[in-house]
Amino acid sequence: MPLVSIVITLIVVGVLLWLVNSYIPMQSTIKKILNAVIVIAVVLWLLNGFGLLDDIRRVKI
Repeated sequence: MPLVSIVITLIVVGVLLWLVNSYIPMQSTIKKILNAVIVIAVVLWLLNGFGLLDDIRRVKI
């Protein structure tokens, strides 16, 4: 995955999240939940993109 596409995707997601938080009226708890879900999804996407998620799945406890 090229670094430029990762940076562009992070910028787009950040701007969209900022727009939602700024211009769509929502209760603050719903905004916090939405922010957390999006951050977790982006972190999982990055881990998968760098191939680290597969290494985590192979670890046996």
